[in-house]
Amino acid sequence: MALDPAIAIAFLCRLALVALFLPFSALDKVLNFSAAVDQARGIGLGRSAGAAMILAGLLVEVVMSLGVLSGIADRFAAFVLAGYCATTAVLYKRFWATADFTLRGPSQGRELFWDFWKNLAVAGGFLLVTFGTSAHSVNDFFAAPFSSSEPYAAAGPAPGEGEAE
Repeated sequence: MALDPAIAIAFLCRLALVALFLPFSALDKVLNFSAAVDQARGIGLGRSAGAAMILAGLLVEVVMSLGVLSGIADRFAAFVLAGYCATTAVLYKRFWATADFTLRGPSQGRELFWDFWKNLAVAGGFLLVTFGTSAHSVNDFFAAPFSSSEPYAAAGPAPGEGEAE
């Protein structure tokens, strides 16, 4: 049985969305846990609250990424990951709080500005998985948020195929 190219493309699109988290960011949190906790402390959390937040982030990155990839409650998983991306943008990419936001030359503020918008762009990608591309599919999500979008269901016939002549 040959692999349907449409299924392969659907999987690769989802893989591209979650590859940032699974395995890279998740593995980084495991290998550099103390540094991740220190980064969380930088936004005003204590050591134990920072550790709890990093562990929660690790759980979100692994479990929700697997949901998006597998198609199991994938819309809910993508919704959680969209929120995660937006939250990390606001907590860690605070370009507005830097003193050196400049349009030319070295600028930590400008780098954070682009990272902030990249996080929001990834969140947008996850929201497309969550809601689809039409108003009707948004209603479908709210009617059954834990249902699967069935991303790997066999594709129907191409337009014009199977029609009576």
